[in-house]
This record gives sequence, C-alpha cells and structure tokens, in this order.
Amino acid sequence: MAAAGDMFLRARGRTQTAFRPDAEYQWKGPFYFIQGADPQFGLMKAWTHGDTDNGDDEWGEEIKLTQQAVQAVNKLSPKPKFFVLCGDLVHGMPGTRWKKNQEQDLKDVLKNTDQDIPLVFVSGNHDIGNTPTREAIDDYCKNWGDDYFSFWVGGVFFVVLNSQLYVDSSKCPELRKAQDAWLDEQLAVAAKQKCKHIIVFQHIPLFLSKPDEDDDYFNLNKSVRQEIMEKFHKAGVSAVFSGHYHRNAGGFYKGLEMVVSSAIGCQLGKDTHGLRVVVVTEEKVLHKYYSLTELGSHGIEKELLDMLAEQK
Repeated sequence: MAAAGDMFLRARGRTQTAFRPDAEYQWKGPFYFIQGADPQFGLMKAWTHGDTDNGDDEWGEEIKLTQQAVQAVNKLSPKPKFFVLCGDLVHGMPGTRWKKNQEQDLKDVLKNTDQDIPLVFVSGNHDIGNTPTREAIDDYCKNWGDDYFSFWVGGVFFVVLNSQLYVDSSKCPELRKAQDAWLDEQLAVAAKQKCKHIIVFQHIPLFLSKPDEDDDYFNLNKSVRQEIMEKFHKAGVSAVFSGHYHRNAGGFYKGLEMVVSSAIGCQLGKDTHGLRVVVVTEEKVLHKYYSLTELGSHGIEKELLDMLAEQK
C-alpha cells in the first residue's frame, strides 16, 4: 500500500498515476465523477470580517463543510471514478501566515476519502498566487502534485490546467510557454486516440455566462479567452469545469460548454455549499449541482443513476 501522504501526490510526470493509460484508452460505458471547488480554508471568517488579506486565522466552518463533502462522496454507490477539486484549496496566499496550517488541516480531512476514489487537484490563484512565481508553483507541486497534467479514464481524455498562467505569467513567462506547448501536444494525442470526449479542469472560468462578456476578476481576459476557446473548440473539447466564482454559472461557446461550480466553502451568491455530479455517456457530458446535505442524505437521483446502469 502507498503511504497516506502519497494520495496527494498522484499527479506526477504530467499524468495522474492513479490511472494506467493502457487500461483506460478504451470506452467501457457510462461513468461519473465528482467536481468540487474552493474549499478555501479561511475565507469564510475573512469575508465576514471584511479582511480578505489577513482575516483568515480561523477555518473551523470550512473543516466541517469539507468533512461533509468527503462523507457524502464516500457514501455514493456506485463509486465515482474520481473526486476533482478545482482550485483555491485554501485561502492563504503563498508566504502568508496561516497557509501551511490550512493546508495541513485540509489534508487531514481529505485523507478520509475512500481510497478507491482518487483525488485530483487543480491549482487556484490562492494556491500559487495572483502573480505566480516558479517558487510558489514548485511549493504547490511538492504539496499537491503537478500543476498541469492529463489522464485517461474509460476512453475519455482529461486535461488539468494551471489557469493562473493565463492570468499573469509575468514572473514566470517560460512556465506559461511550457504549458502552452504541452497543451498543444496533448490535444494532438487526444485526436489520434479518437477519445469519446475531452474534458478540461481549470480554476478560473473562460467566461461566466457569455463568451464575449467583459473582462472581470472572475473570468479570463478576452484576448487569451478567445484564443483558448477556439483552440478547445477545434480540438473537440466537450466541457470545461471551473470554480473561482463561488456561485454556479456557465454557458456555451459553439459546442463547448463552460461549467462554473459554486464552492464547498464560502458562498458569494445564493447557492448552497455543494458538489457537482458529472455523468459521462458516449454522446454527452451531463451534470447536476447538489447541496452537500442533499447529496449526503439522498445520493444521486434516479435519472442519472439510470444513465450509468446502461453499462451493466
């Protein structure tokens, strides 16, 4: 058995080592995974007190909510293929006072995830900084695994990106170039393998509701957004799943769906603390956001379970 700490470091060598590519290239029937975002230990108190820079010295509420999320995921039957967390794992920025404590407490909660449900981590702006440096990204990788990587599950190709490199790579331009070149290679591989779907995970949404909406703190700048959307569309990407907004949102660019999921932690709108269930069938990628209470008490609704049952 791998050591408990290794469950956080499965993204290595630009892949997710929990899945063997040769066993996962082929379509085997419908499956599902769980998407969560922004547990962001420390934000709830900071937001309430109006001090998002230094007010993150308590995170008991987030611990309880993340425990509730883990318990809800562990109860699901059949089990999801994986549980992805789309960034802002904790609130503390690199080098701030409480970051290491927040990360340790998050790991202490997440290590209770069923060992048959791999955890997939996506870097957010609070994890690596608004203007990331090579040092901050290296530190993230030592704690949570690679900041970008790809993996196959059941004939579907998944790509995890470091979206902060698209926001501001001024302190590490060579890392942005490396990710760009790697992404082009990955999309070429997916085309050759004739995968059923390509699904992308990144923290910051391409857009919140409309592809041509104005630039905002919560979306990618229009110039880079248009380039990425067109690249994804040409590659046949089915959907991009993000967090960052702490509210549910989303829309379409041509055939590409942008799915923005609200937070496990602090809510900035009217949504509940929750998780998204994503069902992948041969033709479609379907999803529904559940409150933590609803998912923990009732599980996945029959309509989605019936779609999974087609593989039996």
